[in-house]
Amino acid sequence: MPESTNTPIEFQDERAAGRLLAVEDGATVGYIAYFVLTEQPHALVAVHTVVEPGHEGRGIAGGLVRTFYGLAAAEGVPVVPLCPYAASWAAKHPGEAPVAPAAVVAAAKAQLAAASGLR
Repeated sequence: MPESTNTPIEFQDERAAGRLLAVEDGATVGYIAYFVLTEQPHALVAVHTVVEPGHEGRGIAGGLVRTFYGLAAAEGVPVVPLCPYAASWAAKHPGEAPVAPAAVVAAAKAQLAAASGLR
């Protein structure tokens, strides 16, 4: 695979598909799979963070999670990081990743458990 040309990564929210994409030169190089909590306050719930093979170690996953928290902040809703990577990132960046209320986390876990295809 050719080396990256240092093209900036663009982040694209595909809400209907439940994906926040990291795109470089028109190709998806990573994504966060997520869903929107149906109960108030409609939190954004990160389920998986994926970086495509050959693109690891470039900060793409961290950029995805940072962007995901930024989307939630702009919408005035919390993030529930059920994805282990997103949870680890949040623990390391408490100033950028406010902790969701326990009731919101419980509702997100219940919605995930009840849904097929989200795991």
